[in-house]
Amino acid sequence: MLFYDSVGPNPRMVRMFAAERGIALPSTKIDLRGGENRQPPYLAKNPAGQMPALELDDGFVLAEITAICEYLDETATSGPSLIGADARQRAEARMWTRRIDLYIVEPLTAGFRYAEGLKMFQSRMHCIPHAADDFKAIAQQKLAWLDGQIAGREFVCGDRLTMADILLFAFLDFGNGVGQPLNPALTQVAAHFARMKARPSAAA
Repeated sequence: MLFYDSVGPNPRMVRMFAAERGIALPSTKIDLRGGENRQPPYLAKNPAGQMPALELDDGFVLAEITAICEYLDETATSGPSLIGADARQRAEARMWTRRIDLYIVEPLTAGFRYAEGLKMFQSRMHCIPHAADDFKAIAQQKLAWLDGQIAGREFVCGDRLTMADILLFAFLDFGNGVGQPLNPALTQVAAHFARMKARPSAAA
């Protein structure tokens, strides 16, 4: 395998997932800031031009972070699954991963791209600068909702670490650095964030 890596929360989520699963990922760096991911050599690998991507031994290239993580989880030769051990656990992890992706990750990243990241993204995608503050507000509203949902839980899915936790942490940590700091009043989310940050995989 070869992991096409770069700066940003998307590749970091995969690196953390692989670290938690005990998987060594041979990698090569793509210059995201310089637009290397939008040039023909990379587009031939991933036509969407997004980061990251995982090239398998047979040349097949897998993109989209949750798909990459699911593949790594299913092909790992040891250790507990970070999706689930049975149908119900897997469905629960996928439910929360999708909720976090749609409710928090998408508006948070849109808010960044349309404001602090506008200079980099305005030539790469359709940007809506006047909507940046609204997207940021949506992310905060949904984080407040999540704060109530995870009360009394160690992880999003209770007492087990899953892909949902890693996705949430990677993007909240990103938000902290781009003008969308975690609201300390959201005590459950803040405690979850602190637990994730203390894990060795957070350095991946």
